[in-house]
Amino acid sequence: MTVISQQAQRDVQPRETGALLVLRPFTWVLAAARDLLAHPLASLAYGVLVVALGILVLAYQQHPLYVAAAVLGFLLVGPVFAAGCCELSLRRERGEEADFGHSLEVLVRCRGPLLRLASGLLLVALLWFAVALGVLYWAHGSVAPSIESTVWGNVLAQLSPVQLLVYAGAALGLAVVSFTLTVISVPAIIDRGLSATEAMGASLALCRRHPLVMLVWAVLVAALVALGTAFWLVGLAVIFPLLGHATWRAYVELGREPR
Repeated sequence: MTVISQQAQRDVQPRETGALLVLRPFTWVLAAARDLLAHPLASLAYGVLVVALGILVLAYQQHPLYVAAAVLGFLLVGPVFAAGCCELSLRRERGEEADFGHSLEVLVRCRGPLLRLASGLLLVALLWFAVALGVLYWAHGSVAPSIESTVWGNVLAQLSPVQLLVYAGAALGLAVVSFTLTVISVPAIIDRGLSATEAMGASLALCRRHPLVMLVWAVLVAALVALGTAFWLVGLAVIFPLLGHATWRAYVELGREPR
């Protein structure tokens, strides 16, 4: 039988219904902050990796197709990084030793489902962008300004209103789909040994059961990510592991099956 530390028991709040439940995402962030402070170096290591990936976006921000490629890259490795943070939270819950090396063990234990989850997200994103670019080409005749014209110029000034609308709509749609498919997928794989398909199904089911809670959680995630990117992505070094730990807390409260 798993031994759960007293501190972790205090962090796992009782289930509630109604208006109070809608505000629960804020308590997930607070509990995640305690997880982060319990394992600061290991948690922040994942944040630094995300910042390094984000620098690629800044380096090629002058052209939307470069940004799209960087987004696809993040969708591929993001679940893997999040799994490390969830593993740290799980080990803290069990009262086990946890450092960056221990967090990497999840990549061996759950490698197959995590890679299939990441590959599934990548496929969804590719199809989503392909449809968006097809619509844009059909409606506008081109998908973006030439790469040469945007290297030294302001790409936003060169995009037409139609291009801006399609890119913004594609980004928003992809964010909604990705959130719905992955809100608890990673911790469900780690804790229950689900396949990638089963984990995405569990995330979809959770969103259907608690739509208002998930809406609040999605807005809070978006706000924290925006805050993290406000200062040249440096804030993501803290925000990403914080959200990774909070994902575990959301799963424990709303998605974990009784044992």
